[in-house]
Amino acid sequence: QVQLVESGGGLVQAGGSLRLSCAASRSIDSINTMSWYRQAPGKQRELVAQVTSGGTTNYAYSVKARFTISKDNAENTLNLQMNSLKPEDTAVYYCNAIIQSRKGWDVWENAYWGQGTQVTVSS
Repeated sequence: QVQLVESGGGLVQAGGSLRLSCAASRSIDSINTMSWYRQAPGKQRELVAQVTSGGTTNYAYSVKARFTISKDNAENTLNLQMNSLKPEDTAVYYCNAIIQSRKGWDVWENAYWGQGTQVTVSS
């Protein structure tokens, strides 16, 4: 129901900033939850930040004071502003969307993923 395309990854020195974007193929107002995940080599994929259609946000403790998740409804994009980057932030970052469908008493969810974008923070 939606395609996600990420951009904005790259190389940056510690203390620098990057802005990641996730372009969705449909109105993001219709997406229940959008999130950024990341996965470092040899590590499990972890939730970085998420925002619901109602505007509720949630951050991993390690990034709460440094990252900001936001939505641009006009452009149908999900953004992640990353400031004060640390080498520990190095990972592939993935955009995720969860769309909940309802019909009568039935409820189901579908999850979609972007291809990922590499973020490398040098010391």
